[in-house]
Amino acid sequence: MAAKGNFELLCLENPLLDIQGVADQKLLDKYDLKANDAILAEEKHMGLYEDLLQNYKAVLIAGGAAQNTARGAQYMLQPDSVVYIGCIGKDKYGETLEKISGEAGVKTEYLYDEKTPTGRCGVVITGHNRSLCTDLAAANNYKVEHLKSERIWKQVENAQVFYVGGFHLTVCVPAIKALAEEAASKNKTFILNLSAPFISQFFKDPLDEVLPYVDILIGNETEAAAFAESHGIESKDVKEIAKAIANMPKKNSKRARTVVFTQGTDPTVAVSAKDGGDVDVKEVAVHAIGDEKINDTNGAGDAFAGGFVAGIVEGKGLEQSIDMGQWLAKLSIQELGPSYPSPKQTYKSS
Repeated sequence: MAAKGNFELLCLENPLLDIQGVADQKLLDKYDLKANDAILAEEKHMGLYEDLLQNYKAVLIAGGAAQNTARGAQYMLQPDSVVYIGCIGKDKYGETLEKISGEAGVKTEYLYDEKTPTGRCGVVITGHNRSLCTDLAAANNYKVEHLKSERIWKQVENAQVFYVGGFHLTVCVPAIKALAEEAASKNKTFILNLSAPFISQFFKDPLDEVLPYVDILIGNETEAAAFAESHGIESKDVKEIAKAIANMPKKNSKRARTVVFTQGTDPTVAVSAKDGGDVDVKEVAVHAIGDEKINDTNGAGDAFAGGFVAGIVEGKGLEQSIDMGQWLAKLSIQELGPSYPSPKQTYKSS
């Protein structure tokens, strides 16, 4: 399917403002955080955001995993290709998110919460690691009624590819299911990102409710391990885990499931189910980059997903779509936060 600039890609998840600072183990210990993790904030974490702003020269960056991915996909696609949906507050942080997404060419269709502030994510950078601590706030209040309103649902019907970040499994499963069922019934592509280990660990039931609809599942090696542990997959080998997931039950039999796991600097693994329980396994090498060029790994996975999904929207093959993801991730980690270089660079296949 060639991209016509007709809003073929629709993304759903949790819009957040990232409060990002470079810190040390002392700050991680203070708030009981791990160096390379993503969690939902509890009461003990609420001081983190002001701490970052007051003591660690934190910067404010548009965030939310799928919003980052939406901006990344639009970076590589023709204008007017991407719609992004989520819930924000009626406040200056929400206005900031709207402005940054608009400047990136993403059409935002936010649900506005009049009473709850825009969600925020504390991002603690230590070396090449990032620890994410999310206070969902308004993002937690998304409602399926917004998605099913006449104006928004017309855009759902128009889209050909749906991308949902796994973090939304903690927010509004009915909205995810509505997109998933639209995809299955009309043979559109439904993509889910596992997003973080805690999704498989603590939100297994909603994940399992959505999984039969998933045409393409994206994750990294730690998310793969968490999925395997929570689903009784005994292997710790990323390829074997991907094979097991690829062959799990599926609603839309017209599309074989593909599982894509990134592994940092190791090759990305892609496993596609075939008839009879067999699978096709591909490994795609990452785009090499020197440590001295790495500025910030926050959003690298989102950037990979953005480039990869852009390839899917454009009808590229699996290996080229993965290469597009790796190309965009390489660009993003040289920037500050989950962002992309300006002036815009043009992808060339490796």
